[in-house]
Amino acid sequence: MKALVLDSDVLVAAFRSDRGASRVLLEWARARRFELLLSVPLVLEYEAVLTRTENLVASRVDRDEVSALLDELASVCRRVEIVIRSRPTLSDPDDEMVLETAINGSADAIVTFNERDFKAVASKWSCAVMRPQEIIRKLYVERSNWK
Repeated sequence: MKALVLDSDVLVAAFRSDRGASRVLLEWARARRFELLLSVPLVLEYEAVLTRTENLVASRVDRDEVSALLDELASVCRRVEIVIRSRPTLSDPDDEMVLETAINGSADAIVTFNERDFKAVASKWSCAVMRPQEIIRKLYVERSNWK
């Protein structure tokens, strides 16, 4: 499992807590321990969600810090151009850019807390849907076997 798309709920969890699987994944993305897939629509979604007042307050960060992190993620990711559009496929229109990034980037998995909405659709594209804790276990096992 190497190419991953992170749903915005994972980034929100990573921002709100410096502990937990979401923060580990954010740090692993920054360290390039897996290939983070990003598209322009997905980065714009990340920015919109992370800069909501309630998320800024809970995370104890400001808009400049959010922008700096997104710039850093953009510098370490594989950029995905959206050619195949899947809309409307999911019940939440805000999730479409996550799915489209995964489809167009040939992602191994979408990492989300919202498995139910993604699973049936993502499987049609041979893309797993996993929670942050699950993907960390999988990446750790794979990395251990790379030696």
